Amino acid sequence: MVFSGCEKDDVCSESTETTPRLIIDFYDFTNPTLTKSVTNLAIIKTGDTTPYAVYNGVSKIQVPLDIANDVSQYQFILNYGNTNTALVDPDNLQFTYTRENVYVSRACGYKTVFTLDATTPFVHTDAPGDDALWMRNITLLQPNINTENETHLKISL
Repeated sequence: MVFSGCEKDDVCSESTETTPRLIIDFYDFTNPTLTKSVTNLAIIKTGDTTPYAVYNGVSKIQVPLDIANDVSQYQFILNYGNTNTALVDPDNLQFTYTRENVYVSRACGYKTVFTLDATTPFVHTDAPGDDALWMRNITLLQPNINTENETHLKISL
């Protein structure tokens, strides 16, 4: 009788899926079936000065999209922090998408899912004054970003 007024605690489990990030896999340009690891890849959101993340020795990364806007812009800097500035190579990627807030639960609230634009899901440009694009080919594999269990973009280096 003492417990009859108690309710289950509203705690959002760590295993509950929240707002998914964009998943990018890197591949070898000369052999597109082989994954390729990146070296000191920094991802900096346009307008920020510090990297969101620096990846080293991985072929798969996660990039968050802006939940308050329909566009996210990042600079992807290969060989970030290298003392030989000639090896540091920035490329710019701008993602365009629509957003939808999806109810998860009372404890977890809402998550945002994204759908990359059907016409122009991304724009790839070189940083000003840079000599070449290090991302040689970008392929959209999955425009719907509902989960982090699948690859959304394939980038060949």
